[in-house]
Amino acid sequence: MIKIIAIDDDEAILELIKINMELSGYTCFTCPDPIKGFAMIKQEDISLAIIDVMMPDVDGYSLVMKIRQNQSTKDLPIIMLTALDKLDDKLKGFNSGVDDYLTKPFETEELKARVQALLNRSHKGLDSTRVKELLTVGDITLIPESYTVKIQDKETKLTPIEFEILNFLVQNHSNMVSSKALLKEIWGYNEDDDVDTIRVHIRHLRAKVDKISSENKNYIETIYGGGYRLVPNGVIIKNKKKK
Repeated sequence: MIKIIAIDDDEAILELIKINMELSGYTCFTCPDPIKGFAMIKQEDISLAIIDVMMPDVDGYSLVMKIRQNQSTKDLPIIMLTALDKLDDKLKGFNSGVDDYLTKPFETEELKARVQALLNRSHKGLDSTRVKELLTVGDITLIPESYTVKIQDKETKLTPIEFEILNFLVQNHSNMVSSKALLKEIWGYNEDDDVDTIRVHIRHLRAKVDKISSENKNYIETIYGGGYRLVPNGVIIKNKKKK
């Protein structure tokens, strides 16, 4: 049985989510209090959480980080639900450990589609059909069992989503990958207008990858109006300051 929890201080939103999740065949718990919501997540064997950002006492970002720091809940799929739609707000959400981001007001069909896509992805995981045992292209080596990328003699840990994105770029190296293709592959839904989700993850992934480069190189190229392309051996950027 798939159990979903919605945590939001807006009772009307909670009721809307509950009705639509139950119509989709899920068991749905609701809670207006983030502390009590966290306790319910641990007690009820929750499959997915929908969490609002703006709540009294404990905001959504803090709650997500608490979930990620707890051994029993650290892998819980999370959708952040908020009225904040700026790119930096989304970046903050993804950095705290959010899997997907839905801006208020939202269409109920979109919410249901995203819930289904995230449940499908979390159940599917990084199986052998999606990630090979060890994959090296140019300077880049992917190590799937630890979600690690290695560039020459340095390596860094990625989030599962970042790893899936990089793997998809590696599998299609030197070819352009559109934002739509990434949304379809990683999140499992078709949307042309949700480019911020991809943009935020690419921005964070690029920072991690470039940081461990032994030279001043960029490995993920943005093709404006099209998408992204992995450059396996990197492109040297003159006068680029290393952090």
